[in-house]
Amino acid sequence: MANLCEGRVAIVTGAARGVGKENALLLAKEGAKVVVNDLGGAVDGTGADTTPAQVVANEIIAGGGEAVVNGDDVSSWDGAKNMIDQAIDTYGSLDILVNNAGILRDRMLVNMTEEEWDSVIQVHLKGTFAPSRHAAAYWRQKNKDTGEPANGRIVNTTSTSGIYGNMGQTNYGAAKAGIAAFTIIAARELRRIGVTVNAISPSAYTRMTEGLREMTEEEIAVRAPSWVSPAVVYLCSQEAEDLTGRIIQAGGGMVAVCEGWRRGAEMDQMADPSELGPHLRKMCESVRKNSGMDGMELD
Repeated sequence: MANLCEGRVAIVTGAARGVGKENALLLAKEGAKVVVNDLGGAVDGTGADTTPAQVVANEIIAGGGEAVVNGDDVSSWDGAKNMIDQAIDTYGSLDILVNNAGILRDRMLVNMTEEEWDSVIQVHLKGTFAPSRHAAAYWRQKNKDTGEPANGRIVNTTSTSGIYGNMGQTNYGAAKAGIAAFTIIAARELRRIGVTVNAISPSAYTRMTEGLREMTEEEIAVRAPSWVSPAVVYLCSQEAEDLTGRIIQAGGGMVAVCEGWRRGAEMDQMADPSELGPHLRKMCESVRKNSGMDGMELD
């Protein structure tokens, strides 16, 4: 049986540890040539060290694959462009972009600083936009030059904090919700040139999640980052050319397709707020709450 990504060129951001590392390793196992991107900072984004990324690249090479390291900041416009260019210059093309890099600066809203907000939005949201934009420009030109579908793949990384909500993470959750919306819109825009855009919501035990709650050894095993990667790799393959604009939750013992916002109960519009109020309350009572909002009613 042929490898799913044989001969394809992939960039994985945040690939030195956790989910990103497993994505890079499995892509390489399935035949992809991998640019292992990681700034090498701490969980909060401070510092820089490409050594962990080099360890991953060395592991791929030792296994018979091809890999190079990139230490650019994904949220830098020029850095993201350089990353795309490095893949093309090294391997002659770019087929896959997995946007996985991220940081945490958790804080309750009333205590969150401007810097804590800005830094998380910068790395997650702009760090998804900038590489995607430069990759999309490359694929658009390829489509114009050849007249053929570019066969590009973008897989972004969202989170349950963004699509369902989690206290203490308004910055992280807002960024991840933005990535989910970005995914859907980019999928609609890029489909005409033969590029799919999907997102993964990982359920994994990594250094970014290890402090959220205590877990048993069994729970940690079922949330190993390696359980997330099969869905990522399939979405990166040419077999997945008809799957786009989807948010897939993977890991923690399951794979699920997430359903987005949809219009629920409705009524004719009213100009008088007092008249509208009782009807609005009845509609809110009749529809399913947003995830995690049970018990929020005031007595």
